[in-house]
Amino acid sequence: MTKPMKIDFVSDVSCPWCVIGLKGLEAALDRVGDLVAADIHFQPFELNPDMPAEGQNLVEHITQKYGITREQSAANRAAIVDRAAGLGFDMEMDDDRRIYNTFDAHRLLHWAGLEGKQRELKHTLFEAYFTLGRSPGDHAILLDAAQRVGLDREAARAVLESDRYAADVRKAERFWHDQGITGVPAIIINDRYLISGGQPPEAFEKALRSIAAEV
Repeated sequence: MTKPMKIDFVSDVSCPWCVIGLKGLEAALDRVGDLVAADIHFQPFELNPDMPAEGQNLVEHITQKYGITREQSAANRAAIVDRAAGLGFDMEMDDDRRIYNTFDAHRLLHWAGLEGKQRELKHTLFEAYFTLGRSPGDHAILLDAAQRVGLDREAARAVLESDRYAADVRKAERFWHDQGITGVPAIIINDRYLISGGQPPEAFEKALRSIAAEV
């Protein structure tokens, strides 16, 4: 019997482990087939809410934030790129990449959820940033992404040029923080089960089958 599952995927569009986590979750959902009917909602989390519009060099940011060397940063990024490649995602994280503010991307994702296109937009924003190196804070990039997934470009522009959904995004961010979410990705199933981090498909599949057996 098919088991419905509400899945809240808390993440940021500039989080590489969130790409890996989403790809792993989707691969697991494919593996379990009709056992699970997933209703995925993407929830906002900003890794760098104070990041200015011009952003910051990726290596500079990571070495400052985590207190590691450039060599350690390069090794970590290479491992992440390999993990993403194994899941069919082309991720580029060279030394010239930048970290950007993502708040407007989250506002647009909130609107896309109301329009039934949130998952498609999430994938497109991941590709824009990690594969193509484009800023998720640039309105032109966000508008192109919205149009690409079938959303109305002018409606998207109206969202971005206003403060629409800003309060909703802030409220959601506070909610998940209050629930104890301090790192992403965080995947919450049926408001009860938490899976943290960019887990491989096998781990997600095991969790999904276990939860399905309980509900």
